Amino acid sequence: MTYIVNDNCIKCKYMDCVEVCPVDCFYEGENMLVIHPEECIDCGVCEPECPAEAIKPDTEPGLDKWLQVNTEYSEKWPNITIKKEQPADAEKHDGEEGKFEKYFSPEPGDGD
Repeated sequence: MTYIVNDNCIKCKYMDCVEVCPVDCFYEGENMLVIHPEECIDCGVCEPECPAEAIKPDTEPGLDKWLQVNTEYSEKWPNITIKKEQPADAEKHDGEEGKFEKYFSPEPGDGD
């Protein structure tokens, strides 16, 4: 098992999760974070830290797409271990449907 980040992180990107991760397995895209599934130790400390509830165990049904997204982009995006400011309009997008199709960006973030 590993944890993954799903589409509710897109345009929210709260980053509370990166500070609690003991193995620094978060990677930053332009408008979301992902978890490197090979680096995640399945401790679960990040899941309750996410205000958007965008972190889930990959054992939940229907998350195959998100495991693939996390795997692919954790190889391309820079590592992030320090919490930064969330987007100004994060609360507006929290819980919005269809965020991947509307807003996903394959561009990397800045990382640490």
